[in-house]
Amino acid sequence: MYVEGLIIVMDLDRFEEYVEERGLDPYKPNLITGTLTELVERFASKWRGVVVYGLDRERGTEEAVIEIPYGHEYLDSIVRDLEEIKREINRLGASITIVVVKDYTYPQTASSRREAYYGTPGRRRAWREVRRLKRLGGNRILVLA
Repeated sequence: MYVEGLIIVMDLDRFEEYVEERGLDPYKPNLITGTLTELVERFASKWRGVVVYGLDRERGTEEAVIEIPYGHEYLDSIVRDLEEIKREINRLGASITIVVVKDYTYPQTASSRREAYYGTPGRRRAWREVRRLKRLGGNRILVLA
């Protein structure tokens, strides 16, 4: 069932480099990925969103796709919460790119990464914008509503 809402894609910027520089194990949660896991869980719970892809408690979260049905009604408050997530990640020494797209959502967990990013036109658009912003340096929030 498709309903109008918000599609949110977030991805840590240049995180592979961050892990290598600090000698961290990429297969275990660290300060950044563990914190992002917690922040994404709290955010999704608060807004009754569905984490379509990316939440990983065992390895830590580096990227996430979240859909919030009817979330467009609370866009300003949701963006404020996303800004807080960005500030917290920045405070810890990493950067994150977040894109919010108002479109039809299909709030169901994806069975694969491909389905998560290309399963709907809104997700494709959000992922394309994340990649574009990351090429420009990242660490931004873009709202396409």
